[in-house]
Amino acid sequence: MKYSNFVKECLEQASKVALDGYGRVESKIKSEGNMQVLTETDLKVGQLIIDKIKSSFPDHNIIDEEAGVIDNGSQFTWTIDPIDGTANYASKIPMFGIMLGLLENDEPIAGGIVLPVFKEMYYAEKGLGAYCNDEKISVSQVPSLDRNLLAYLISSHTSDETITKECELFKKLIPSIMSLRTSNSTAFDGALVASGRYGIAMNRTSLIWDCVPLKILVEEAGGVFTGYDGEKIDFSNPTKKSKLYIPFCCGATDLHKQVQGLMI
Repeated sequence: MKYSNFVKECLEQASKVALDGYGRVESKIKSEGNMQVLTETDLKVGQLIIDKIKSSFPDHNIIDEEAGVIDNGSQFTWTIDPIDGTANYASKIPMFGIMLGLLENDEPIAGGIVLPVFKEMYYAEKGLGAYCNDEKISVSQVPSLDRNLLAYLISSHTSDETITKECELFKKLIPSIMSLRTSNSTAFDGALVASGRYGIAMNRTSLIWDCVPLKILVEEAGGVFTGYDGEKIDFSNPTKKSKLYIPFCCGATDLHKQVQGLMI
């Protein structure tokens, strides 16, 4: 557990900061004008984790959703989503989380998610399995798609063309699944996939700080994490990809195959 203990320590401290401001901080729309919400806690949590990384791994790169990129030319790159589900957080809706991941070159090797209100700490390290509160977890063991829930994030600031494509896909997916859950947050959905409560999660508008911790968690829990189209995700040159969407589809292997078959 070379990195897992560090991930857990960061997320535990960050969780305390998040809970301290939960439902008591004001939010604002980011200056980019993309309807993304920002709170003071996002900045506090991000800085806390950045400081801990700089102290323990001073040569590593860092990508933080709010603070931006610190490129030290390292083969190791940390990704931070200080509060995933900020609109929920500011509205005192408990479905939010904090996400931390680590790449070695282009491969996620460690990561974690904490759901502060639920007191659930998820973490994984390459080859060592995935855990929630120190109990080993696995993706859904129910092989039929029609007996599983599917979580899907719909972004309000995508193009009309993308929204149309998503609605067309829903016509194929919904008859084949138990039920569709529109996303609460990537962190919340990903945690539920890794622990087998959701069968599949999909997102067209995720970013690198969403994908790195989710990939290692889901794969170490026995599932698969690919691009939206089922292809391998390219994490090379990660510090150059902080603003690029990385659409994903993840879940149990059999369920992933069934979903990809419906998308043809």
